[in-house]
Amino acid sequence: MLNKEILPILSDSAQIGWVMEPHAKRILSLSGVDVPNFRWAREMEKALSDAGEIGYPVVAKIVSPKVMHKSDVGGVIPGIQSDAELEEAFLRLSRIEGFDGILLEEMVAGMELIIGAKVDYQFGPVVLLGIGGTGVEIYGDTSLRMAPLDERTVRSMVKNLRAYKLLEGYRGAEPINEQELVRMMLKFSDLIMELEDHIESIDLNPVMCNSKKCIAADARFVLKT
Repeated sequence: MLNKEILPILSDSAQIGWVMEPHAKRILSLSGVDVPNFRWAREMEKALSDAGEIGYPVVAKIVSPKVMHKSDVGGVIPGIQSDAELEEAFLRLSRIEGFDGILLEEMVAGMELIIGAKVDYQFGPVVLLGIGGTGVEIYGDTSLRMAPLDERTVRSMVKNLRAYKLLEGYRGAEPINEQELVRMMLKFSDLIMELEDHIESIDLNPVMCNSKKCIAADARFVLKT
């Protein structure tokens, strides 16, 4: 059953047509999808306090109803190591149109994957898994299935990726925790089925997977109009 906190978030986001990242991360967390430790700070003092709670290094991202694609406007600043660097990052991001604070997150390491979904007008929710990050369009290594997913289907999607050997731990590299990836995919499938009437698409890119867990480092929800 859909968490009672999710629908108000979607309703409040309807005016801009998509869900800003702090709210998107909240939806994912409520749905059992792991996200980084994050804080939303609208003032410098709070940002510094939040960074102290999270612990350096952190990544800072623009929060603005005018900016869906943060990287296009230089709205993501990773690897911030100190209060001084954070103050500089805050000032830089505050100059971006529609500034509504910054999202501060812990830095997460791992292999970059993408998990996405689109609600097709004919077939309903379709879920994608692939190699993520900036390489998603270059490699085109993805697997598609109609939702809802079960564990057998998810494992088939994972193994159908051409880069599956990288996930297993290629040439001595540490393998990802495949069970955690499967768990995330199943939670994501449940979420898209619940939101089918409200969502046009969801993109989690990148999802950072390592030997311990899989974490949705970025999230974008586009609403039906």
